[in-house]
Order: sequence, then C-alpha cells, then structure tokens
Amino acid sequence: MISKTEIDVLVQLKIEVNNLKSNNRYLGALMIAPFILFLFIGGLPLEIFVFVLSLVGMYEFYNALRKKEFNPIAPIGYSLLLIYYLFNHNMEYLMNFIIIATFLLLIIPVINLKYTFIDVAITLFGFLYVGIFFSFIYLVNIKMDGIFLVWLIFIGSWMSDTVAFYSGKLFGKRKLCPRVSPKKTVEGSIGGLIGATFFCGLFGMFARNQGVDISIYHFLIIGALCGGISQFGDLVASSIKRYVGIKDYSNLIPGHGGILDRFDSILFSAIVVFYYLTFILNL
Repeated sequence: MISKTEIDVLVQLKIEVNNLKSNNRYLGALMIAPFILFLFIGGLPLEIFVFVLSLVGMYEFYNALRKKEFNPIAPIGYSLLLIYYLFNHNMEYLMNFIIIATFLLLIIPVINLKYTFIDVAITLFGFLYVGIFFSFIYLVNIKMDGIFLVWLIFIGSWMSDTVAFYSGKLFGKRKLCPRVSPKKTVEGSIGGLIGATFFCGLFGMFARNQGVDISIYHFLIIGALCGGISQFGDLVASSIKRYVGIKDYSNLIPGHGGILDRFDSILFSAIVVFYYLTFILNL
C-alpha cells in the first residue's frame, strides 16, 4: 500500500515537473522572439539570421544521422551553404555547385575509407533539405511586397499546427500516420488545413488594406497549400528522428527542441509560398 504522504509527494512532484515544462516552453518562446523581430526588419539582417539558423539546423541534422553511424562530411556542407549565400542565392549557380560538389565528394570515399557514398549523399541532402529550404524565407522577403508576404509562411505553418492540435484533441479518432507520428489524426490534419486557409485569408484582407495588390483568393489557396504541405514537413522530420532514434534534434530551445524541431513545417511552407508567388503570381 502507498501511504497518503507518498501520494502527496508524487502529486507535488508531478506539479513541479509540469511547472518546469511550462516554464521551459515560455523560455523557449522568448528565444524564438528575435526571429519575429528579424522578420519585421527584413533585408540583410534577416538574411544573416536565416544563414545562422541554417548552419545550426544543418549541424543538428548531421549530428542526428551520426547516431546511426553515418559520417556526413559536415565541413563540405557548411562550405556549400556559405558559397550559395556569397553568390546571392543564384539558382543557376546552385545547380553547378551541386554538380561540382557531387563530383568532388564522390572522390573522398576512394581516398579515405572512413567515408562512404552514403555519407556523400547525406552531406548533400542536409545542404539541400536544411540550408536551401531555409533560404526561401529570405527569398520570399525580398520579393515585391515580401515584407508582408513572408508572413504567409509562418501563418500557414503555425496556424496549421495549432488548429490541427486542437482539432485532433477534440475530434481525432482515425490515425493519420501512426508509424511515423502516432498522435496525429486525420481529423486534426483536416482541421489544420482549414485553419491555415482561414487565417491566411484573414491576413490577406489585412495585406490588401496595406496596399498589397493580390486577390484574396490567392491568400486562401496559399493557406490551403501551406496547411496541407507543412504537415508533411512535420512528418518528414518525425520520420528522420524516428529512424535515428531521437525525440528532438537538440535541446537548444527549451521546451521546443532544436531549430529543426521548431522549423520543420516552416521549411516546407517556405517552398510553397516562394514557388506560388514566382510561378502563379509572377512576382
């Protein structure tokens, strides 16, 4: 039998743990706040900040894969990212960088048996998945009216996450992808898509009042696309973490995990917004 005193101690301990988690999440939110400031500032400060986030994210990614005894050639990945930024995010040059880097990297496993062709593939993948995907935040920002449109990346992602969480909590019954992320439900996913569409539409009304000449239905479409595809960003990150056997990429942001844990869905939303603005709206 457990005595009343022991029960009281366990209850108090649970309360303390919950309070600690809550405090950590508030601390983590404060650490994320500077990013919001850089979004308002835009331009070069945002570019530098995104570059730093990319480096940290790539470090987290490479470090995670090492837990499966892979050996990514991280300095090469970081160097590619630096060159990409020095050449002003030129996509034509990027293709040439990738070809030349692949050519050179494939020689390394021949010279040094410590590395394999899989390590080469992981090195390039980390550069593309983290480094390049992150850069689309800045690339949206420098478009016409980008100081407003860049917020679609975050509204689409964050509102999808938030509404999906509460929709799943209230209505969730059918598992969405149980082998990758057991807590996600179909109902939550649908709720997230609707939420992102709704809030991006609201933001579109605000943006139009600020002089952004884009029809409201484009904001709704972008919201729907972000609401759906950003969830794949979350699931992709979850599948990688599940494969290597970790819960979070790092503990950099208290209560939130690492940079990739906080920005996994945003990376996919950034791609959606950039290419929609580029190919559909010709911005």
